[in-house]
Amino acid sequence: MSHLLHLDSSARTDSFTRRLGEAFAEAWEGGGGEVTHRDLAADPVPPIREGWTRICDTLLREGITDIARYPEAVGTEQEREAWAVVRPLLDELVAADAVLIGAPMYNFGVPAALKAWIDQVTFPKMVLAPRRFVVVAAHGGAYGPGTPRAPYDHNGRYLSDFFRGHYAVEDTEVIAAELVNSLVDPALAGRVTQHRESVTGALHRAGELGAKLVGHRVPREG
Repeated sequence: MSHLLHLDSSARTDSFTRRLGEAFAEAWEGGGGEVTHRDLAADPVPPIREGWTRICDTLLREGITDIARYPEAVGTEQEREAWAVVRPLLDELVAADAVLIGAPMYNFGVPAALKAWIDQVTFPKMVLAPRRFVVVAAHGGAYGPGTPRAPYDHNGRYLSDFFRGHYAVEDTEVIAAELVNSLVDPALAGRVTQHRESVTGALHRAGELGAKLVGHRVPREG
């Protein structure tokens, strides 16, 4: 049975990223897959501390890249405290065949809650391919390709670049609801229809992709 790790990071309980994530996850479950859900906003992951950096140093020094061997780099009390935070998060990630990330754009970037999770589960020369990564995003304005504000999308593009550059995951898909602020900002009121069309398209794509990817499996030993 294929397994999905579903992460939410929106500070809003009724956010568009949560709606998009639910559409994907429901389609995944409808196809017979399992879902593990973690709400990073409701249950925040602490920021990394020195013990984590020491683990990274040992992994680099000893040339350890196999995730199953990471515990070999844990020796001091400081490192054991860090590993106690990392291990359950990393176990969830490694167990997943696909990772779904709800990531609203905050101040041109990702929520701090999501960045804290990324820091905790990321180690030197770490490869997570062929796991599939999907990002469901929400933007206050229009940040799609060809728009004037496209260069400021350090949300979906950052995540795609990070997963490619650090995890060797080449095909992250980003599904975004645009112009969310048109619902509250008088200056964008004329673009509410465009926003609604964006949400409809994004919900359809999220459900479609969830149904498609549920058959994806990561080869595992044994």
